[in-house]
Amino acid sequence: MTTILPPIPRFVFTIFEPLSLIAGALGPILAPVYFVQSQLPHLAAHPLFPSEHVLAIQLGNLYLLLGLLGIGVLNTTSEPSVVHAYVWALWVGDIGHVAATVYSLGVDRSMDVGSWNGMAWGNIGVTCMLFLVRSAYMAGLLGQDRGKVKGKAKKV
Repeated sequence: MTTILPPIPRFVFTIFEPLSLIAGALGPILAPVYFVQSQLPHLAAHPLFPSEHVLAIQLGNLYLLLGLLGIGVLNTTSEPSVVHAYVWALWVGDIGHVAATVYSLGVDRSMDVGSWNGMAWGNIGVTCMLFLVRSAYMAGLLGQDRGKVKGKAKKV
């Protein structure tokens, strides 16, 4: 496991987020109809168009890919610049993910937390939590990065 992350970011980025992404990949892959219809539950259900079906499965594959990338990058590097670039890229992605959800649901439905289904909690609630943890980590509010493990030489 990467040794440079302070304890809270280490737990969130190396355990919680990858497991959430891998678990989140199962929905669109195993139940694409439910997954698609849960995105905008206020709309009438309909049989999926082939394009909706394939996009759901591809999105599940991307969740799986992101989860595996997180495990791979954060468990194999001790380079702060690699960790920071990875976290920064996800920070930018969080903004786009929430913006797309708010745009699609509409501001009123997005702000009505009491009416959120599980999908909205994942798309908005969990993503905003991850965004806040990333922001706090990058600002140094959750502790400083640790040094490299003794005995590991820097590769040239």
